[in-house]
Amino acid sequence: MTITIADVEAAAGRLRGVAHRTPVLTSRTLDALLGAQVFLKAENLQRTGSFKFRGAYNTINALDPADRERGIVAYSSGNHAQAVALAARLHGVPAVIVMPTDAPRAKIDATRGYGAEIVAYDRYTEDREAIGSAVAADRGLNLVPPYDNPFVMAGQGTAALELLAEVPDLEVVVVPVGGGGLLAGTATVARAHRDEISVIGVEPEAGDDTRQSFRSGTRVTVALPRTIADGQQTTAPGLLTWEVNKRLVDEIVVVSDAEIIDAMRLLLDRLKMVVEPSGATGVAALLNGRIALQGKQIGVIVSGGNVGADRLAELFSRLN
Repeated sequence: MTITIADVEAAAGRLRGVAHRTPVLTSRTLDALLGAQVFLKAENLQRTGSFKFRGAYNTINALDPADRERGIVAYSSGNHAQAVALAARLHGVPAVIVMPTDAPRAKIDATRGYGAEIVAYDRYTEDREAIGSAVAADRGLNLVPPYDNPFVMAGQGTAALELLAEVPDLEVVVVPVGGGGLLAGTATVARAHRDEISVIGVEPEAGDDTRQSFRSGTRVTVALPRTIADGQQTTAPGLLTWEVNKRLVDEIVVVSDAEIIDAMRLLLDRLKMVVEPSGATGVAALLNGRIALQGKQIGVIVSGGNVGADRLAELFSRLN
């Protein structure tokens, strides 16, 4: 159940004309600060506001039409929720999304706006995977998980496919990591492109399950992390994503919530990019010296921009 570059290329074919080919942005200010050339893959400008649309659409499109017609169920704190809701609507099939009660209001409203039914749960006392599986069984729906699925991983890898097509000489690719789907897809593409590329995952220090797993050599489970990076509030790497990432990824680094907010503010001030906390972790790692980058060409996947104005103002107020 691993993936290959051929799987990513097939996903790119399914997504052609449907997903946005997001821009790769640069900043002389950022380059000067870091002493490197930085290329930001702006997935905050993707449909539904994050890279998640790629994997969700690829997975639903690849289903047998008869299976797809029965409908879709997914569980997510927000970005995968919106992605599945829109992808299901584009295919003309119903979607049910299991979302935590404390998910950002902007993400809940957007998911409902795409036409999905929402089933709420408490992320600190209930198991979203169990709820999602129960809904799938009770209603006969197809479960589209947020990361632990080959079609999801392949779809996410198309962002890196585009990035390396535009900047083929990258020496390092930096990727936010939660469950590991984006990281697995990116690493698969990078290794096929040029084996010397360093692939580095970044996660919030409050939820460093992937870093701990790399250090121990086996999947480690942590308590549900309390971090502003709600898109990275995972407790363990995925089963399938772990098998890919442990072979292909070079390093996992972590950043604090304060460092994430500072990166969000710089991206807004200097590049006019609205980026959610999870999307800013890669830039936060660069700004705070977690990655050796002097003189290198560095690609960063800015994974999403789904943060409401009120939440953005509240986070920035913490810097004062």
